[in-house]
Amino acid sequence: MTSLIRGGIIVTAEQTYRADVLCAEGKIAAIGKDLEAPSGCDIIDAGGQYVMPGGIDPHTHMQLPFMGTVASEDFYTGTAAALAGGTTSIIDFVIPDPEQSILDAYRTWREWSQKSAADYGFHVAITWWDESVHEEMGTLVREEGINSFKHFMAYKGAIMATDEIMYNSFTRALELGAMPTVHAENGELVFQLQKKLLAEGMTGPEAHPLSRPPAAEGEAANRALRFAETIGVPLYIVHVSTSEAVEELKRARAEGQRAYGEVLAGHLLIDESVYQNPDWDKAAAHVMSPPFRAPEHQEALWKGLQGGALQTTATDHCCFCADQKAMGRDDFTLIPNGTAGVEDRMSVLWHHGVGTGRLTMNEFVAATSANAARIFNIYPKKGCIAVGSDADIVIWDPAAGKTISAKTHHQNIDTNIFEGMRVKGLASHTLTRGALAYVDGDLRAVRGAGEYVKRPAFHASFDALAIQAAANKEKPVDRG
Repeated sequence: MTSLIRGGIIVTAEQTYRADVLCAEGKIAAIGKDLEAPSGCDIIDAGGQYVMPGGIDPHTHMQLPFMGTVASEDFYTGTAAALAGGTTSIIDFVIPDPEQSILDAYRTWREWSQKSAADYGFHVAITWWDESVHEEMGTLVREEGINSFKHFMAYKGAIMATDEIMYNSFTRALELGAMPTVHAENGELVFQLQKKLLAEGMTGPEAHPLSRPPAAEGEAANRALRFAETIGVPLYIVHVSTSEAVEELKRARAEGQRAYGEVLAGHLLIDESVYQNPDWDKAAAHVMSPPFRAPEHQEALWKGLQGGALQTTATDHCCFCADQKAMGRDDFTLIPNGTAGVEDRMSVLWHHGVGTGRLTMNEFVAATSANAARIFNIYPKKGCIAVGSDADIVIWDPAAGKTISAKTHHQNIDTNIFEGMRVKGLASHTLTRGALAYVDGDLRAVRGAGEYVKRPAFHASFDALAIQAAANKEKPVDRG
């Protein structure tokens, strides 16, 4: 398929300029003014609109088995909804059970993801440790294009990574040229607070944020950063939700650490008052971890995104419908944790970021695609408008608007955390590797059209290279 995007203004993380974009064979073939359309080429009129890299959501959970149920969104419905909102790639999570082979879990997720309509990759969680995990991490990096490993510092008794697991996994990641990521909450503190609140008779959603106070996130962020600092490995902290965690990232980066932070669109825009809703179902619909926070944390998150302490935006898209949430009607700790957002991330961030002056258009592109592509080593294949890049493109109409609602969204969930929010600025066209997947309200997503994206390892440390060379009785190679 060949298409020519004509008359638009290209916006990347670095620059803004007017030019046409020619897409052919899944790639951007040419960029320039008044490009000639090849014979049989589809012409897309982007006059008055912006041409930007398709969004990359680096944190989703499609089809996730979790807390006694399975997320309602599968890899087809979830990626189709993403395309409707201008997001063309996701990085999802393989989460092995304790004692399960991480390679076997990876193969299971790869099978599930064959139905994806958009391109996708995976982080792999480390939920336990022995020599087999050590070996299989190497296989995943070298053969399967995995360059990031997730550690849940919460969910005691299930998938929580102990300090010992984190030490071993972070050290192995350094050897392999991979990057650890963490869900930063002190799992023991959360567990004890949950027990205390239940004993006091607090069983509803209002207890959820009380069991996961900001201090639990701040402590865990500090601990993970200090681990990474000691070991000498970069670190990426997912869904940063508190001023305390932002301050820890600022400190680490000021001290020279390669430390990165992700913020969810929901944490930027929704506060903890949602848990006080007298309608149990509506309150429970917002139960996720970390929880939504007090307004002062939202301000800190915006400043962190503006100032560089936070680099990426995501959704933690993990859908559970009302009947699933009801599993915890008598015990808030049993409410499946998760909310949606993959379809709305781009529009709410444009409206509340670019529309308010908090972000420039170029900063918007950095936060919604380019930074994730750089951090996870798929730039400029993704996150860029350049000759040779994948033709993952969103044509953005800054004048278009809508009211977000579960009644009209494409996500496979019966609620929307942004319900009733009016936004201005929407995708008019979404192209995934040059194919039109969304056109002015017409979703044309194709089941199975998405491709798995391998992410190359980063340069391993010199020490790791030296150790390997010594084992092979070879002279170490200085990679510079």
